[in-house]
Amino acid sequence: MKLVYVFDAYCGWSHGFSRTLREVAAKHPDLPVEVLSGGLFTGARRVPIREFGYVKGANAKINELTGAEFGEGYERLIADGSFVMDSEAAARGMAALRQNAPERAAELAVALQHAFYVDGQSLSEPATYRQVAEEARLDAGAVIAAFRSPAAQAAAEADFHRTAELGVDAFPTLLAVDGDRAVVLASGHATTDEVDRRLSALDTRDAS
Repeated sequence: MKLVYVFDAYCGWSHGFSRTLREVAAKHPDLPVEVLSGGLFTGARRVPIREFGYVKGANAKINELTGAEFGEGYERLIADGSFVMDSEAAARGMAALRQNAPERAAELAVALQHAFYVDGQSLSEPATYRQVAEEARLDAGAVIAAFRSPAAQAAAEADFHRTAELGVDAFPTLLAVDGDRAVVLASGHATTDEVDRRLSALDTRDAS
């Protein structure tokens, strides 16, 4: 069995799930974590952030429920409402990071969201991936080259396709996947204890 984490780097609720993701991954080192980008802001939804009037209220709710930080850098970035969240670029970046350290995919997904929601870095800019890679002690040059490559575009599209195949249409979603069976452990918001209880229920059911 493995965990499959479907998120979008530009999704505030995914940012709010970061603590749970880190804690679940740490408590279950025997379970590999595969990270997929869901593609929330693509196509017609790739518009200035001012078009999403609910963002401020949603972020306040996320902070209240999860304690997730929305930093001054982020507030400055979105202040005039012109910033465009491009989930395709973010998915290419996630693919580039994942390619360089697949076993650290969950950690890197959290770091990518921190770069946007705390530091206020655009996930369309190579410099952002240099920063994330350097802080993670990865080869920054290799990550940036991967981000710019056609392979990253193909990987992003493959992530979007896999997300649809899994029937995931809300982010974040954490799944337990065993062969052809996929069970939802969390959708939107869940605590580490809630995820653990659902994992334990799965183990009990499998043993019986």
